[in-house]
Amino acid sequence: MRAAVNTNYGPPEVVSVTEVPVPHPGAGELLIRVDATTVNRTDCAYRAARPFFMRALTGLRRPKRTILGTEFAGEVVATGADVDRFAVGERVFGYCEGRFGAHAEYAVVQQTSSLAAVPAGVSQQEAAASTEGFHYARSAIRRAGIRAGDDVLVNGATGGIGSAAVQQLAALGCSVTAVCAGEHAETVRSLGVVHIVDYTREDFTALPHQFDAVIDAVGKSTFGRCRRILRPDGVYVSSELGPGWQNLPLSLLGTVRRGRQRVVFPFPEHNQSVVEEIRDHLAARTYRPLIDRAYPLEDIVAAHRYVESGQKIGNVVITVRD
Repeated sequence: MRAAVNTNYGPPEVVSVTEVPVPHPGAGELLIRVDATTVNRTDCAYRAARPFFMRALTGLRRPKRTILGTEFAGEVVATGADVDRFAVGERVFGYCEGRFGAHAEYAVVQQTSSLAAVPAGVSQQEAAASTEGFHYARSAIRRAGIRAGDDVLVNGATGGIGSAAVQQLAALGCSVTAVCAGEHAETVRSLGVVHIVDYTREDFTALPHQFDAVIDAVGKSTFGRCRRILRPDGVYVSSELGPGWQNLPLSLLGTVRRGRQRVVFPFPEHNQSVVEEIRDHLAARTYRPLIDRAYPLEDIVAAHRYVESGQKIGNVVITVRD
């Protein structure tokens, strides 16, 4: 089978599409013929081993997992022994960070992993691009304790996480203010957002309005800058560690000083129930992943470059099979 392989850490060019053996499903496992996958920030971070301490998990000198890819949609083509949750011929999608392997024509996953059936009427590209941004956004919303009626600002509303966050918040019944470049304002409005701040013209941290929560979905601001727009008991949550990794100690301090402005750090949860939740939102059309562009598997190096350029909005899809 064709697969995007990287046997060394480094820039996008360390990835090459080559022939490797097709994996075989063991007990409780499924063999998925992959139709679509994505390249996201997680893939790029693992490929480059940034930050450096990641090598303690991924391999000190060389990557342990040489085929990346955290998101996929495809069809079950074979099953191992004792499989009773999915059947051959069923369309499925899921998330496999840690095990990886989605940047290939075939992948093996556990039937109990972060996996669900693709709803009718949802394309394979949509399904493949739906998991990472949603589960990171979901963890931020839940960790911050956001409830219906809350006033929430999302910085980076056109990203994979930000675009998923604004849709979940709208479905929850929150008042959402989205920060994005003005050229993408209509795209963000199509996701259910009314209030837009164009960061190229206005500093959102100087708004004359206070919010129950600020979700920094791109990690480009700080708690210190956002305090002025947080209510006295407001919460700041970021998708990144922040300058000097400050969000970790600040979040620990926040667990002690409840009732004041505080920082929370979202440790994401991904399991089968989360993907089933995504499935239900896709089926109800209360969530649709924002897709920027698609590349064939042969052009995956260009996809890595584009993701790292900082220009993408939403998700970058890799089409493995038409």
